[in-house]
Amino acid sequence: MNTRRDWNEAELAAGVRAGETRALAHAISLVENSDPAAAALVREIYPETGRALTVGLTGSPGAGKSTLISALVRLVRARDETVGVISVDPSSPFTQGALLGDRIRLTEHFLDRDVFIRSMATRGHEGGLAEATLQALLILDAAGKDVIFLETVGTGQSEIGVLSVADTVVLVLLPGSGDSVQALKAGIMEIPDVIVVNKRDHPLAEAMVSDVRQMLGLVAPRGWEPPIVLTEAQTGEGVDTLLEQIGAHRAYLASGEELAARRRRSVAKEVFAIASGRARRRLESAVLGDPELNTLLEAVQDRKLDPFTAVNEILEKVFKLDDQDSPDTR
Repeated sequence: MNTRRDWNEAELAAGVRAGETRALAHAISLVENSDPAAAALVREIYPETGRALTVGLTGSPGAGKSTLISALVRLVRARDETVGVISVDPSSPFTQGALLGDRIRLTEHFLDRDVFIRSMATRGHEGGLAEATLQALLILDAAGKDVIFLETVGTGQSEIGVLSVADTVVLVLLPGSGDSVQALKAGIMEIPDVIVVNKRDHPLAEAMVSDVRQMLGLVAPRGWEPPIVLTEAQTGEGVDTLLEQIGAHRAYLASGEELAARRRRSVAKEVFAIASGRARRRLESAVLGDPELNTLLEAVQDRKLDPFTAVNEILEKVFKLDDQDSPDTR
């Protein structure tokens, strides 16, 4: 398969199924550019997805997520399993591409044909981020990747939304950074399945482990209690334990109906997230381009019209919904 850009749908789908690097790169570029061909491709390959183990890693910038992923990839490849990595990066204000870029991350794995690495830009579209990331993950899943790592930069709402597609979520914390307190405030402690305290030799590492254990006690109990793993990403210390805990969580999910149930919930969340994102973009575009709808907003601002009546009128015009179809505003 060559590098031309006029691949037909059958060729691209075949290349993705074969795990060809050029096909995967082209397919994900279509996803990032919201090309209609991406939706057609995903529709074609979707029945062949659902086999990969998807692991999401999140945490504040500088916590060592990329280095941890590199060490995890090394261990997974030692088991002769194939790997995909999607890193969701901030957007460059100049190129609208991924600011950190593929070439900076995970450099030791670039020559390995069984490892595919891609950075994806958020491009400032929170609603489109979940959709693009999910499509990229499905492409790698259909390509036969055994394990897919998804890295998000930061722990904002958009990143948390993206992580809903992961089978196992890993939260990476940095000693002495206040990460654990911020995570608790943001409600993030309810999300991870495994918690990593990186830089295990830091003098405050053990204190952070103690703090995290106390904070987990404030979270509603669930069947799986998140283990806390101390690692040193630079040297690889503790990364084998991290991979064991990821495997233990997968075994826990697979032991009953939890894996299937979790994936059903994830699919439902993603469907609604994608629909909400598209509806919001359409709504904003329609209101900004319609003088009549803008007048409604001005009437609300001037206290001449209440917000709920304005919402009903906007929904009726944009989505053809009447009062009976509109969500309960109570």
